[in-house]
Amino acid sequence: MSAQGPEGARTAHAVNILAPNPSVMTLDGTNTWVVGGGDAVIVVDPGPDDEVHLRRVAAHVGERRVAQIVLTHGHDDHSGGARRFAELTGAPVRAVDPRHRLGGEGLAEGDVIEVPGAELRVHLTPGHTFDSVCLWLPQDRAMLTGDTVLGRGTTVIAPEGDLADYLHTLDRLRDLVGSLAAEVLLPGHGPVLTDPAGTLNGYVAHRRERLAQIRAAQAVGASTPREIVEIVYAEVDRALWPAAEMSVRAQLAYLARR
Repeated sequence: MSAQGPEGARTAHAVNILAPNPSVMTLDGTNTWVVGGGDAVIVVDPGPDDEVHLRRVAAHVGERRVAQIVLTHGHDDHSGGARRFAELTGAPVRAVDPRHRLGGEGLAEGDVIEVPGAELRVHLTPGHTFDSVCLWLPQDRAMLTGDTVLGRGTTVIAPEGDLADYLHTLDRLRDLVGSLAAEVLLPGHGPVLTDPAGTLNGYVAHRRERLAQIRAAQAVGASTPREIVEIVYAEVDRALWPAAEMSVRAQLAYLARR
């Protein structure tokens, strides 16, 4: 596996073409994964509607056929360019959410998407969003994780996500990477992760720690998401506070149901 990253990061059957949309939320930018080992490929998350990026991906594919465009979830930084990339390549778009499909089927647990030399097996992993999926690439013992697991930091629970679902997903992914003997995680943002089990253990511990911190903030009188962020995320760059408020809202909703 290439030590470079995120741009050009690769396994034997997957390579990343980095979208030029860096931000506090997208890290270095969106990772567009091109997967395949023969004359056809699968493109996972074509990224934002950026003509230069989409044409870079198409140029990388070259004479090979794009058999499928697959979305790990519907956020615009992953899906915004899907329609245009479908126009460039003639490939259908597959997604959990029907609003993001184009001339193709949906995605269901256990689906297998095949091209010569490689395949992706679909695992539904709601939490970050209701429509999030992870994709297992058995030829490389690699799991493509979208925004469910990031290459740096931890993911936000979006308004259309759910923390209870996310905690269940993390536990399930932790079991999956163990049972599948996964060697690498290929995230939707940030560098490749070479310790799948350790990464997921860290994610679970982080979520439990944050819940404990929010309970402690409530105990000293904080009640609104902003008040909780000012206590729990006091040492975090304030540019990240809006995202932190999203996660706090999700955590408060989770705690209210307990």
